[in-house]
Amino acid sequence: MPNTGILLVNLGTPDSPSTKDVRSYLFQFLNDPRVIDIPAVLRWILVNLIIVPFRAPKSAKIYKELWEHYHPNGSPLYFYGRYIEKELQHLLGNDYKVILGMRYKNPPIASAIKTLMESGVKKIVVIPLFPQYASASTGSALEEVMKELCTYQILPEVKMISNFFDNPIFIKSFVNLTKKEMDKCEYDHILFSYHGLPERQIRKGDCTNTCLTNGGSCCDTIHNMNYFCYRAQCFATTRLIAKELNLKENQYSTCFQSRLGRDPWIKPYTDDVIKQLAAKGNKKILALVPSFISDCLETTIEVGEEYKEIFMEAGGQQWQMVQSLNDDPTWLQCLKEMAENN
Repeated sequence: MPNTGILLVNLGTPDSPSTKDVRSYLFQFLNDPRVIDIPAVLRWILVNLIIVPFRAPKSAKIYKELWEHYHPNGSPLYFYGRYIEKELQHLLGNDYKVILGMRYKNPPIASAIKTLMESGVKKIVVIPLFPQYASASTGSALEEVMKELCTYQILPEVKMISNFFDNPIFIKSFVNLTKKEMDKCEYDHILFSYHGLPERQIRKGDCTNTCLTNGGSCCDTIHNMNYFCYRAQCFATTRLIAKELNLKENQYSTCFQSRLGRDPWIKPYTDDVIKQLAAKGNKKILALVPSFISDCLETTIEVGEEYKEIFMEAGGQQWQMVQSLNDDPTWLQCLKEMAENN
């Protein structure tokens, strides 16, 4: 009987690329008050009457392209989630029970926790698979875990990992994958693109009233007062990877993608940075996506296709994306270390 349960939590994915399943996924995802943090009535109207009806058919086509053209095994986020669940179980052995739960859709967090509780574990280590902490991702996942655990009369010891943006093995994983691409070609610039967030969500977590001041230079270093700032953690991840790659400050940039709506999102925006780099004569760009541990729409399609098109139209000659961690052996060692040391 296992003593420790390891609950791996990721965002989730539609059950299929059909419009019906994508609509169901978006409905659950976007109605999360931590994702769209506006009054409930306004969120209901925005999500159910505007965003989902119009976005679901378009997103379904993109999911279909991703799954059929790039990943014949289906959703890469689900496929690699199941892979690391199986391989991590093998690495940890019988004293552990490893299980995957998705914040949205399947397999649900509730069923994952039920499996762990029925296996009789004395301790549960929760590892949200988001390197940098954000309320809309890690915060939402941990809240859902706590909500489900509270339905049980007897609770084991619970350890929750809120981030691993600076974990040395995590950094090494991306460094190794990046070096493989750099060995193939000499690039003019390295672009670090992270998923964006509305500025208001960053400010909500600020207790110093200094968030995003002086052009965002508050994220130039990370310390106790901004440690849980998503933007600061992203810049810290960039600096750690760049240091291991022996990059000078003028050889790399950090930016943020996937913004939605009219409200300001954290800057600089990836599409703007790409155009600026091309205008400065950079012809060959290598792009990293260190806020994603698995390939998905935001990596393969947005960074791999859409941003490549923007760069080429602006005068670029070569655009290459470093794959996400996926099934990387060093990434699995990172998970093993987090599981064993918490």
